[in-house]
Amino acid sequence: MINGQGHDGHGNRDYPWDEFNPDEYFKFNYVKLRDDDQEIVEIVRDFLTRKLASKPLPANARGIDVGTGANLYPALTMLPFCEHVTLYEHSQANVNWLRHQTEHGVPSWDEAWDQFWKLLVKCEPYRDVSNPVKLLSDPDRVAVVKGDVLAASKLGQFDIGTMFFVAESITGEHSEFAEAMANFFAMLKPDAPFAMAFMEHSKGYQVGIQPFPATDIGERDVWDCLREHASDFSLHRLSAEHKPLREDYDGMFVAHGRCKPREKSH
Repeated sequence: MINGQGHDGHGNRDYPWDEFNPDEYFKFNYVKLRDDDQEIVEIVRDFLTRKLASKPLPANARGIDVGTGANLYPALTMLPFCEHVTLYEHSQANVNWLRHQTEHGVPSWDEAWDQFWKLLVKCEPYRDVSNPVKLLSDPDRVAVVKGDVLAASKLGQFDIGTMFFVAESITGEHSEFAEAMANFFAMLKPDAPFAMAFMEHSKGYQVGIQPFPATDIGERDVWDCLREHASDFSLHRLSAEHKPLREDYDGMFVAHGRCKPREKSH
C-alpha cells in the first residue's frame, strides 16, 4: 500500500482490480520485515499453535486464505495444519503473480518470505515442515483459485481460514465491508479457527499510480462483525510504537477465534 489517497464512498466494482500491481505491492510491503507484520505473525502463530494443540484439525483439513494478493505469510501460518490450502484471489494480476510464486516445479519463492518462516519455526508444528517452498509448489497441497469474496461461494468447505487486510481494503462502502466479513465466515465450517487483520480508519491507498479504496472502520466495526459471526474470539490492536506503513490510517487490528455455528433454518 503506497501513498494513500482517499476514495471513500466508492464500491468495489468501481476500481480496476485486474490492474493491481502485485510486484509494487510486494516490494513496498514485504521485502523487508516490518515490526507490525512480525507482531501479526507472532500473534497468529501463537493462537494456532495453542488452539490446535488442544483441539487438532482433521488429518484432511482444508484451509483458505481469502484475498491473498501478494502476501504469502497467511498461507504459511496454516501450512502445518492443512492437507490443502486454497489461495482465493479476485484480481487476475494477483492470481498470475501467485501462480508464478507457487505453481512452478521450483517456485519463484522470494527470499523475503524466509524472514516470515523464521518467525514461525520458533514453534513446534512449523519446525516439522522441512521444506515450505516444496509444499507451496505442490498442486496437491496448494491451489490458487480466482474468486470474489463479495460473491459468496465455497460455502462451509474449510476447516481453517485467514483474511488479512481485505474486507476493509476492497471497497469504500461499509455495507460491502460487512458483506465480505459475512461471506468469509460462510466459507468456514462451524467452529473452524480463523485469523484476520485490518487497517484502522484507512483513507484508501495507492499501488504504483493506481488508487484503491478503503472502508473507514474502527474497533467497534470489527467487534460488531465478530460478535455476529465468531465465538471465543479476541481482538488485538497492534503496538502504537510501530512506524506507520503510510500516513493515512490510525493503526492495525488482528482478530482470531472460531467460526460461530450457523443457526438452523426452520
